[in-house]
Amino acid sequence: MALKKYKPMTAGTRWRIGNAYAEITTNQPEKALLEPMKKSGGRNAQGRRAMRYIGGGHKKHYRVIDFKRSKQDIEATVVSIEYDPNRTAFIALLEYSDGERRYIIAPQGLQVGTKVSSGDNVAPEIGNALPMKNIPLGTMIHNIEMQPGQGGKLIRSAGTSAQLANKEEKYAVLKMPSGELRKVLINCFATVGIVSNSDHNLETAGKAGVNRWKGVRPRTRGVAMNPVDHPMGGGEGKASGGQPRSRNGQYSRGLKTRTKGKGSDKLIIQRRDGKKITK
Repeated sequence: MALKKYKPMTAGTRWRIGNAYAEITTNQPEKALLEPMKKSGGRNAQGRRAMRYIGGGHKKHYRVIDFKRSKQDIEATVVSIEYDPNRTAFIALLEYSDGERRYIIAPQGLQVGTKVSSGDNVAPEIGNALPMKNIPLGTMIHNIEMQPGQGGKLIRSAGTSAQLANKEEKYAVLKMPSGELRKVLINCFATVGIVSNSDHNLETAGKAGVNRWKGVRPRTRGVAMNPVDHPMGGGEGKASGGQPRSRNGQYSRGLKTRTKGKGSDKLIIQRRDGKKITK
């Protein structure tokens, strides 16, 4: 992936680093795979503001993505690599041999004209989806199911991948991007490869207006509020704040928010901080 550094023609472009979109092959999405998206502006069904700092944003359509890869043992050809405004990764348009077209998350290195397929006995090559029991150890995978037939839930963001570390009876052991080791049912499908647009985290917005295009409004700092409005508010001058916390008092540093005794705890072998789970 290539990044684009803008010339400092304005204050907004001085520090801006954007995507050059070198991998994108078309700017015309498949109309049959588009769905309308209605903006809420942070309002609920009664018209009252339920979420702050939401509003505006560029108009966009939702691209229907095939996370299940349920069209099995039918070869498909990559027609185009496209931009998706609803996710950080690029998407690939597939055309199956029967004429049907579907979108998938594009893995890194997938080219137009490449043949991909899904099924129990397909080769573990980039873009192919198959059960983890048939994927060799050490393979980098993404779009991983948590329950067979559910559709991919894990590893869908730009540049991410999990490594198939081991196989234990009915479970596959995955090394997640966070460093966590966890078990997933070995019959679950996964797609081979690393998710595209790996340099997404190196992009720099350059100006506040870029967030406005995304529908994000300016956020008021808690220390700038009064004590009645926020636990960190009040005080003379800048003598306020204290332990960083949310509006309702939940600490933002060091507090573990994972539910104790969660059912999936037994599937986690090693936490992302390196500590092993004691059974």
